[in-house]
Amino acid sequence: MKILVLAPHPFFQARGTPLAVRTVLEFLGARGHQVDVLTLHEGEDLTIPGCRIFRIPRLPGIRNVRAGFSFKKVACDGVMVVECLRMVRRTRYDLIHAVEESAFIAALASAVSGIPYIYDMDSSLAEQLVERFPRLHPMLRFLRYCESIAVRRSIGVLTVCAALEDVAHAHAPDKTVGRVEDSTLLSRTSGGIATGDGLLPEGVGPSGPVAMYVGNLERYQGIDLLLQGFRTTLRRLPSASLVIVGGREDDIRRYRVMAAGLGIESRVHFMGPRPVRELSGLLRQADVLVSPRLKGLNTPMKIYSYLDSGTAVLATRLPTHTQVLDDHTAYLVDPEPAALGTGLARLLSDGPLRERLGARAKAYVQEEFTPEAARRKLASFYDAMEARIAGVQA
Repeated sequence: MKILVLAPHPFFQARGTPLAVRTVLEFLGARGHQVDVLTLHEGEDLTIPGCRIFRIPRLPGIRNVRAGFSFKKVACDGVMVVECLRMVRRTRYDLIHAVEESAFIAALASAVSGIPYIYDMDSSLAEQLVERFPRLHPMLRFLRYCESIAVRRSIGVLTVCAALEDVAHAHAPDKTVGRVEDSTLLSRTSGGIATGDGLLPEGVGPSGPVAMYVGNLERYQGIDLLLQGFRTTLRRLPSASLVIVGGREDDIRRYRVMAAGLGIESRVHFMGPRPVRELSGLLRQADVLVSPRLKGLNTPMKIYSYLDSGTAVLATRLPTHTQVLDDHTAYLVDPEPAALGTGLARLLSDGPLRERLGARAKAYVQEEFTPEAARRKLASFYDAMEARIAGVQA
């Protein structure tokens, strides 16, 4: 088939949704499909067999487009509408695979061209908007209705977690819904730096236990909570260090100021973004890996690599985590500074508990959340989609 993939984000960047899209593209190319990708003007060019990447024109003043909703992204999406309609007029595609909000673009293109589309739902757009802008809460019902239109007009929905599967079924109970969770990235980095020697800032590690966070520093990730909680940790365990990997320069500056205000700046180390090839080594240098996320339905992609590292994981006891984690595989705490800080101090102080949690977690992720498992689930979903398209064309 000829497939148009709509990826409304900078592609490629080594973070959540772009990583998931890369997995889909590699799968589709290996399956023998001809794939065109329409994405934003920013991102690293990749060579993926069977795939061609097309970018929207660069917009004046629009750069460094962040994850999540922003007016920059809205502007880019507007240009993507024009480019998508141009592409479907020029090329007869058999299918559109639309990621996140581009499902609405695909619905328009489908209405104009008759090309069916798949809604690749990485998050609930209605919930995401209300979380970002609480004043929109009175409009939540309307936003859910808009989301339901994108679901109902698709031929199938691909989700990344059980919570989003439930959202899709609530909008359209009879719709074909597939679930392909994110997978560990450590198998991709097996040829990278595995020991982690020399990766941590000078002085971190030998003198005390290390807690680590890896990921972007958007507010929904709970970095405020983490820093506030770590102050409690230091009262109980003064030798502990917190290493934060990832984030944009402006975010890092903001959280450095916050750490200074809390009086913990000497024990908090911001490393900034690091190459994916260093991920395995970094995770293994930590005593505890932390995911303090506060919002969202989807499980953070980092969780799967956290689990695969064999290092103990501490996470907030919220559905974003508990649909994958439980007390058998992670140390779960209430999303409050005192609870997080106390729990982190206990876990950093209890080596046998960390070993038990780490071993169970690694066994769990190797069963369910490997790239091989993702490809198997994608194949099952696409078997159903291809059969439906073939039936319509016949």
